Amino acid sequence: MTLRILAIAPTAFYNDYGCHVRIRGQLLGLQARGHVVRLATYPAGRDVAGLDIRRAPWVGVRELAVGSSRIKLLLDATLGPAALTQALRFRPHIIHAYLHEGALIGWALARWLGAPLTFDYQGSLTAEMIAHHFLHPRSPWRGPLERLEHWLDRRPRAILASTEHARAALTAHGVPPVRIHLLPDAVNPDVFHPQLPDPALQSRLGLDPAVPTLVYLGLLAPYQGVDLLLQALDRVTRPWQALIMGFPHEDRYRALARALGIGPRVRFTGAIPYGEAPRYLALGDLALAPKLATSEGSGKLLPYMSMALPIVATDTPAHRQYLGTWGLYAATEPDALARTLADALARLDHLQPVGEALRARVLTRYTWDHTARQMERIFRAVL
Repeated sequence: MTLRILAIAPTAFYNDYGCHVRIRGQLLGLQARGHVVRLATYPAGRDVAGLDIRRAPWVGVRELAVGSSRIKLLLDATLGPAALTQALRFRPHIIHAYLHEGALIGWALARWLGAPLTFDYQGSLTAEMIAHHFLHPRSPWRGPLERLEHWLDRRPRAILASTEHARAALTAHGVPPVRIHLLPDAVNPDVFHPQLPDPALQSRLGLDPAVPTLVYLGLLAPYQGVDLLLQALDRVTRPWQALIMGFPHEDRYRALARALGIGPRVRFTGAIPYGEAPRYLALGDLALAPKLATSEGSGKLLPYMSMALPIVATDTPAHRQYLGTWGLYAATEPDALARTLADALARLDHLQPVGEALRARVLTRYTWDHTARQMERIFRAVL
C-alpha cells in the first residue's frame, strides 16, 4: 500500500545542517520506496529537488537564525493553518512531525482528521532553548515549558528517537516504551565515500598537503563544542591545520582563533553546500566531533564515518552509540581533548583501519534506505 505522508517541519528548511539533513534524507528515502510525501514548513529556506514542499504564506521572513527565537512563534502561528490546508487537501494516512512545535501542530491535525501522529524526536525543546540562551535555566517559564514538552511527548502513537539517550529521556518523561523506536541518523554512502584530495581545492583554501588536516563540518556554536575545540587546538604542539566548515558566527570564531594565536592554522569556509561536502571532507586526515549537548543526536558523524575518516569525539552517549569501540574519545574539557588530538596525530599512519571500520558500520546500519524501511514498518504498525 502506498502511503500519503504529511510531514510538518517548523524550521527554515532546507539549510545544510544536521536537523535538515535528517528530514531531507528521511523524506526522500520514503519517496524512493514509492510513498507520496508532502512537507509543510516555514517560508524561509531552500527548496529540495524532488520534494513536494508547501510553505507557510508569510513573506515577512527571508532568513532565520538557527535555534530558538521569538520570530518562530509568529511563524508557527502561520504554519498551523497552512498545514491544516494541506492536510484537508492531501488527506494523509500519516502525519509525521519534526520538532516539538511540529508535534503540537501535528497533534491538532491528527485529532481533526483522525490520522495517526508520529514524531521524530531530535532532543529536548527546553534544553535547546537553554543551550541557545533563549531561556535562562532559572526562568519561571522553565517548569511550564518542560511540562508542555513532556505532555507533547506522550501524544504521538510512535516516536522516532535518534539515540539511546533520547529513548531513555522519553521513557523518563512517561512515554510508554512500546511507542519509542530507535531511528539513528543516516547518510548516503554513494555520495560520501573515500576519495583522493582535490589539489586545486586544497590550494585554494591555502592548505599545506604536507601537514595533517583536521576537519569539522557543522553548526558553529558553543553547544556544538566549537569554543572547546579551538581552546584544545591551541594546546596541541604537533603540526596540524584545521578546516572548519559551517555557520553561523564565523567572524566570532575567526576572532577567537586569532586571540588564541592559532588564526593562521585555521580555515573557516562558512556554509558548505551539502553536495560539495564530500570534496571538502576528502581534504581531511582526521575528523572532529566536539559536541557538548547530550540531549541531541550527532548527525555530523555519519558523513565522517562514510568517508572512512577516523574521528576524535567528545565522550557523549550519542557518539558512543554511533562510533562504538572505533571512536577516539575525549572528556569535554580542553586539556583532555588536546591530549586525544595529539595522540591521534601521533599515530595517523595507523588509523586507516579505524576509518575503514567506521565506513563498514555505515554500510550495515546507517544508510537512508535502512531508515526508510524502518519508518515504513512503524507507519504501517500505527495505521
